[in-house]
Amino acid sequence: MAGYYIGEITSILFMAVALGMDAFSVSLGLGMQKLRLKRIAIIGLAIGLFHIMMPFIGIFLGKIISSGIGEFASLAAAVLLLGIGIQMIVNAFVQESRQIIEPVGMGLLLLSFTVSLDSFSVGLGLGLSGAKTALVIMIFGAVSMGLTWLGLLFGRKVHGFLGAYSEILGGSILCGFGMYMFLV
Repeated sequence: MAGYYIGEITSILFMAVALGMDAFSVSLGLGMQKLRLKRIAIIGLAIGLFHIMMPFIGIFLGKIISSGIGEFASLAAAVLLLGIGIQMIVNAFVQESRQIIEPVGMGLLLLSFTVSLDSFSVGLGLGLSGAKTALVIMIFGAVSMGLTWLGLLFGRKVHGFLGAYSEILGGSILCGFGMYMFLV
């Protein structure tokens, strides 16, 4: 029984890291703006909060949908995770000119919302598969907040060579979980 919970927590941790890689890569770029530590703390808290709200909404909607589609719920969740993972990998290779959003006020809310959109979709998939809501949102929020802070602080020290690689890693992890759900 304990092994089951350890496996579930490990899976959720890996998904949280995969989703947090988007926030990490964006934070690397923002960190190069030489932000003050207070601003770094606020950005991390905002992104962490959005990584709690968005998967919560996704899980809630996923549970409603799963009651209607029954046995196809895990297949739908696998397809969703696989699709998000592929999208993250493709986006890492498509280097469009991104306009830097100022991480203050509405810019901070927009930034937090955009980097947490993937967690809504993953939350939807997890809701379809019947994941434990409180566990998921606590881990997603904490990991994304930590990775955001790490990215902002690390961005102060390095130039953006890790940005695309972190998105590829995150997408690969989500693809792996999607494939695992197909096989189970």
